[in-house]
Amino acid sequence: MFDLLSPNPPGWGGNLLRGLANSLQIAVGAFGMGLLIGTVGAYGKLYGGPLVRDIAAIYTTIVRAVPELVLILLLYYAGTDMINRVLESLGYQRVDISGLVAGIVVLGFVQGAYATEVLRGAIKAIPQGEIEAARAYGMSPVLMMRRITLPAMLPHALPGLANLWLISTKDTALLAVVGFSELTLVTRQAAGTTKAYFLFFIAAGILYLAITLFSNVILAKVEQWARRGMPSVKEARS
Repeated sequence: MFDLLSPNPPGWGGNLLRGLANSLQIAVGAFGMGLLIGTVGAYGKLYGGPLVRDIAAIYTTIVRAVPELVLILLLYYAGTDMINRVLESLGYQRVDISGLVAGIVVLGFVQGAYATEVLRGAIKAIPQGEIEAARAYGMSPVLMMRRITLPAMLPHALPGLANLWLISTKDTALLAVVGFSELTLVTRQAAGTTKAYFLFFIAAGILYLAITLFSNVILAKVEQWARRGMPSVKEARS
């Protein structure tokens, strides 16, 4: 039975690994895009004008209120159709958007709403005296962000961002409903063809668990680096 997991045909191991690679590509791209959106959204909510704050609030509220599966179906199908309609109205030909790009954009849009709130909370956790001191020294907003805000907020943001990364690795499975060849869809195809459902879904679960365990090791090292010079949790409690 374990021959079915062989990387060479008739085994499906190679297909599972390619599906895993696709899942990781989408997760990395979506997390990066969500981090970029979240940074803009957090600064917009905290320092933007009334219109910017309202737009950011509407965006985060809708995305967090609507189930992710519904958002994925809406953005994947309606979003691509809207882009092609706009292109046609401008006299251009319709474009075939790849599943990889569409998956990254859709999940990145969803991730951005949660990243906005994580980063907004991390920025608010910075002692206000540091921000006022930077302004007193005449730092520009960009310089203040690079030298004060980002280094000071990172230790507060990392736990939430770590959770978002792990969520992004699992949310790639939702793209199976739109036919993108990621790990979950490939697993379902392999199990349906061979009828070895238990074997393949256990194998997929182990691969997802391996991603999580490896990510936890890396994230722990990043958090340790970000908190260098700061008291540990035990020291803070004593």
